[in-house]
This record gives sequence, structure tokens and C-alpha cells, in this order.
Amino acid sequence: MSGPPGLDLERLREYLGSPPLSATMFAGGRSNLTYAVTDGTHRWVLRRPPLGHVLPTAHDMTREHRVLDALSRAGFPAPRPVRLCTDPDVIGAPFYLMDHADGTIYRDAGALEKMGPEATRRLVLSLVDTLADLHALDPAAIGLGDFGRPEGFNERQVRRWKKQLDASRSRDVPGIEELHARLAVDIPAGGPGAVVHGDYRLDNVLIGEKLQVNAVLDWEMSTLGDPLGDVALMLVYAGRPLLIGDGEARTPLSLPGHPGLTELADHYAGRSGRDVSDLHWYVAFAAFKLAVILEGVHYRYVQGQTVGEGFDTVGAMVAPLVAQGHWSLDGTLEAS
Repeated sequence: MSGPPGLDLERLREYLGSPPLSATMFAGGRSNLTYAVTDGTHRWVLRRPPLGHVLPTAHDMTREHRVLDALSRAGFPAPRPVRLCTDPDVIGAPFYLMDHADGTIYRDAGALEKMGPEATRRLVLSLVDTLADLHALDPAAIGLGDFGRPEGFNERQVRRWKKQLDASRSRDVPGIEELHARLAVDIPAGGPGAVVHGDYRLDNVLIGEKLQVNAVLDWEMSTLGDPLGDVALMLVYAGRPLLIGDGEARTPLSLPGHPGLTELADHYAGRSGRDVSDLHWYVAFAAFKLAVILEGVHYRYVQGQTVGEGFDTVGAMVAPLVAQGHWSLDGTLEAS
């Protein structure tokens, strides 16, 4: 019984005690590997760490399983996990299975344009509302009171992502050291902690027919921390050319009907009641964090440790993010 790279279907079938399985790998992932698995009757989604180079503290299947279990029980739109396996001998790495969730992932700018400006606006504001609803959850009340340490979160994040950068160096990146130094000068203390996703963006959610968020995906960076970090990263993603339409790179912000960054921040503030008046540092740090993440993906690519298409273009995305980090610290929120 063959399977896609990184997934031994025969070993998985033996572990589950199931009928013969088939599986396909989901497109779009740049870190943990995600597969659709079925026995012909039931459908699941399987998540496992990437092949090869794995950074310390990253790709923790137990943490992902735990946060999904807590959030789905609390009624938040997150997939329900059904099985956790910490034994790497089964398929070559720890993994977990979760229920398949229906919905559309919008990675194609053309698909959004066909919806029209009004629908695009409603979809994006629904994305913001869902993030605010996540941050409104009481971590202790849903069993995640010890899921992280909100005190000193931003300071630790600045140190952590510098270490991640140092662990994934394959080339010089002009300006990235200077950006880190500027970020470390005046780090916000942050307000009350919340469950944060850590990589919240349009193509990490499944959208339903009524433009509601059916499920938020990819929780590998989740923890308890400063919720404005999630908001800022969402704003950075909105201005990045990650959506592809008609063979051309497009940014979500360029689409008719997509709200501007200031409006998105204000909408979040209205829904959450949180102060967003000092987002410039957070946006700059989000740009730095994303640059480090993509540099890690580029590292795995040059080491021949990636699976799938599109990795050859990731390295070129790093420099513009470093530039965005600098002009954000200079006081510019809207994309230039």
C-alpha cells in the first residue's frame, strides 16, 4: 500500500486497525505536513512534522492536539482531534488525526475577485471577528490556563525568533539583524494574555457557504500570549503577495472590497474592546517573525528537505518583509 511522501499508509492502517487507506497531501503547507486520509467510509486529516530539519520547540503534535481539543470543546471553530500518536515508529514521526472539516481555503486571488467586493469584504471581516472571538476565550475556563506564560511574552518572542533565525542560516539577509536590534529596544509589555494562534491568515481558515469561518487550521504556533501579535501578523499577511491568480502574485489588500489595514485594526478593536493604538511595533515584529519562518523554509529547501512545489520562490519573500519591518517601526501602518 503506497502513500504520499512522509506517510506510510500500511503502518497507519495497522496502527488504526482499519480497512485499507488512501491519502493525498494538502497543498499550501510550508511547515507541518497535512494529509487527507480515508478508509472509504470515514474521512480524517492527519498532521505530522516536516521531513528533515526540525527546530527545537517547533512542530509539537501533542500541543496542537491539546489546543484543538480544548477549543473544539469550547465551541470555537477548530477541527476536533480524534487520535494522538507520539510513537515515531508508526509512520516515522509523531502525528495526530482530526475530523475532516468542510469549507473552502482561499489561496487564489481570482476566486476572491469572482465573489465581488461586497462578499470579499464580508469574508475578511468575518476573519477578523473570529480572531477577536478566539482572544475573548478565558484560557483557564477551557483548560488551557497553563498553555503558556503571558507575562514577558513579547520579550521572549523577540529572543526566540532571533534564535530560530540563527538556527536556520544558509545565507546573509541584509537588514534583518538591524531589524531585530530595533525591535529589542522598546518591547511592549502587552495586556492580558489570551490564546493566540500564531499564524492567523486567510489561507489558514476554511470558509463556509455563508462566508463564515468553519474551521481555523494550523495551530502549531499557538500558545498563551499577547493577542495583538495575532492581529499584526494578520495585517502583514494581508499585504503580502501570497495569493495567486491568473499566474500573477497578488496581495489580498489589492482586491476590490478588501478593507485597509487601519479599518481591519479598528474593526478588531470594536469587536474585542482591546486598545490597538500602538500596533506599529507589533506589525514590525510580525514582519520579522514571518521573515524568519520563511528563511527556515528556505533553509530546508536548499538542504533538499522539502516536499511539494513552490519552495524555490520562498527565499525571495524574505527581503520585502525585512523592509516592511523597518518602515513599520518608522510609523507607517498601511502597506506601501
